[in-house]
Amino acid sequence: QVQLVESGGGLVQAGGSLRLSCAASGRTFGSYAMGWFRQAPGKEREFVATITWSGSRTSYADSVKGRFTISRDNAKNTVYLQMNSLKPEDTAVYYCAIKKSLGSPYNYWGQGTQVTVSS
Repeated sequence: QVQLVESGGGLVQAGGSLRLSCAASGRTFGSYAMGWFRQAPGKEREFVATITWSGSRTSYADSVKGRFTISRDNAKNTVYLQMNSLKPEDTAVYYCAIKKSLGSPYNYWGQGTQVTVSS
């Protein structure tokens, strides 16, 4: 089993920054990638960013490109999401997830952390 614990959410004014963390534990060896997703009230969950397990490749949703940066610390088995120039539309519950292989869906999910951006 894999356990994921997100932290770092909170309330911030528009234009501000937050850094989310996702600590992974359990049977994470050999996983393919970790990703961040978000779900705003009344909306479907959407992709935000992903990083391969090695950290060699990243990908972002168009809505966050140039503002968010995903990174990982292999020694700590932790993935981060640095969020700058936050907008009210970034308000959502943010989830991290692990994809065990290239062809698989994201199999394991954290409990989520709330990010609220005030205007």
